[in-house]
Amino acid sequence: MTSATARKRKQIDSSKTMAEQADLHALYQESVQNAEFELDFIEATFKEWCNRKPHSMREDFCGTALSCCEWVTRNDKNTAVGVDFEQSVLDWGKENNVSRLNAEQLSRIELIHDDVLNVNTSKVDLIQAFNFSYWGFKQRSTMLAYFKSLRESLVDDGVLFLDFFGGSECYQTQKEKRKLDGFKYIWEQAEFNALTNELTCHIHFRFPDKSKIREAFTYEWRVWGPAEIRDILAEAGFSKHAIYRQEFDPKTDEALDEYIMTDEGEDYACWLGYIVAQK
Repeated sequence: MTSATARKRKQIDSSKTMAEQADLHALYQESVQNAEFELDFIEATFKEWCNRKPHSMREDFCGTALSCCEWVTRNDKNTAVGVDFEQSVLDWGKENNVSRLNAEQLSRIELIHDDVLNVNTSKVDLIQAFNFSYWGFKQRSTMLAYFKSLRESLVDDGVLFLDFFGGSECYQTQKEKRKLDGFKYIWEQAEFNALTNELTCHIHFRFPDKSKIREAFTYEWRVWGPAEIRDILAEAGFSKHAIYRQEFDPKTDEALDEYIMTDEGEDYACWLGYIVAQK
């Protein structure tokens, strides 16, 4: 897909700073999302678990529907339903992502403005809830209700995909900075409550002209451990669940874009993973 950020950069207004001209959702997609990698993982894991290819997908907290759009372009049998409660973000996704689909692909995608706790959709092969958005459910009872509703929305052998992160740095205030094409991405863990595991995070952006966007996005989460999530999934009725944790280079301790199923976790300061559960 053509970069929405790149398109925006062509429209330069010298009277405004780069921050003033920036498109927040395009910046987010470039700095946070990797729909191709995630869907590669989903397809491979689903086939391993179910011995077939998935075709129907629901994306909770879909935001700009980037993953939904990528999904329907992969196979002419694929259908996607995206659910998000922010209408303005869905509208941006329709204008910048969905609009690039052809008529046939458009017939296989549906975006729904609703709360994932309440939405009713047709049963699908798989559901993904990524970017840690489900951590916004801070009460166990709410998380259990959510997982029960997800299970009911899956076909008989359907699979749920969640992401998570862990390590000692989860429980600390800190900043992480990354240079990208034309801007700098800053992830800030601004506040952490050690008694409740509640974490407040911000995403900031900085630009070569020294202008910046502070608190472009803010998240209020509870840091859930994978063992806690698996316990709730089991209570919700999922028959099988597993952890896929990020691998690290044994010589450099650098994180790799490889994930393996495991119940063992070495004590790295920060790591990413997926929790996969089957109905």
